[in-house]
Amino acid sequence: MAHAPAVAADHRQNPFGLVYRGAITKNAPGKVNIHPATYKLNGLDIVANVYTPANYDPAKRYAAIVVAHPNGGVKEQVAGLYAQHLAEQGYVTITADAAYQGGSGGAPRSMDKPANRIEDVHGMADFITRYPGVDEMRLGLLGVCGGGGYALSAAKTDKRFKSVATLSMFNSGRVRRNGFADSQLDTVQARLRQASAARAQEMAGGNILYAGDADMTDAQIAALPFEMYRQGYAYYWRTHAHPSSTFKYTMGSLLDLMRWDASDQIDLIDQPLLMIAGGKADSGYMTDDAFAKATGTTDKALFKIDGASHIETYWVPEYVDAAMGKLTPFFARTLVAGGLIKPKAVI
Repeated sequence: MAHAPAVAADHRQNPFGLVYRGAITKNAPGKVNIHPATYKLNGLDIVANVYTPANYDPAKRYAAIVVAHPNGGVKEQVAGLYAQHLAEQGYVTITADAAYQGGSGGAPRSMDKPANRIEDVHGMADFITRYPGVDEMRLGLLGVCGGGGYALSAAKTDKRFKSVATLSMFNSGRVRRNGFADSQLDTVQARLRQASAARAQEMAGGNILYAGDADMTDAQIAALPFEMYRQGYAYYWRTHAHPSSTFKYTMGSLLDLMRWDASDQIDLIDQPLLMIAGGKADSGYMTDDAFAKATGTTDKALFKIDGASHIETYWVPEYVDAAMGKLTPFFARTLVAGGLIKPKAVI
């Protein structure tokens, strides 16, 4: 099915810097409101947006959901879109820029190490569970793309999360190690040596080397071999561009990324799990693999959005609606006061 070109808000015209369609432009009484926040995490300033539901009353008790953004993304893009939609369902939600990325602190910039990204998820939980009106016993987690892989890792051990969902999950470790669709298996050792040399140079005070940093022309984007990357460059560099968002990451980060995998010890997840992916996404193999290995929970479901690619789940209204059509009942069931209601059937 063909879709009209993505139309997004201009971050320069939005007072909160949001770029997604239908973004909040002002805090109005009786509506979902957005609250920029800053907090400390391991000595770094983390910038976040908290969304509160319509008619929010801090004297009441609300379930909350942490939303982890994609690799290279920031809180103003797809993570903000889903955080806003979930707030419309009555949740207090939070999405924050990863440490060393976006508007958050940390140097060198664009460091992308799994331990940091996982700690970001824990840190959002630390902050939002102390937010006025939040019931810390009703905390959910949603991870998008790379944030989905890190959400799975965080939920393995952080049992504050009563349920976890992923959208278009991207296993950053597997892709950085093996290449997309395992297409670079023959160059693993050479790339590890390159990353090792980059770290040595960085630690010696030399220039910091980066991977994934490219300002491509439209023709170059069209020539990329995988649909996810073609549409990803269009999303992040054209239709939903934000000045804090970048694909690049320090070359030295590969030492950590290439020895990590989102599906390692995934059987530690015993919470309810919902994994959503585009039905025609070329990244779907990562969701399929992780879902099959998630044997520690008996309450799990896999949903494929018919006709959707990976990036289209970020912005195409009908696909966003389809994802919300599963997220809404999932979190309603798993974040209820007094405990989990078991499903009658797997969706």
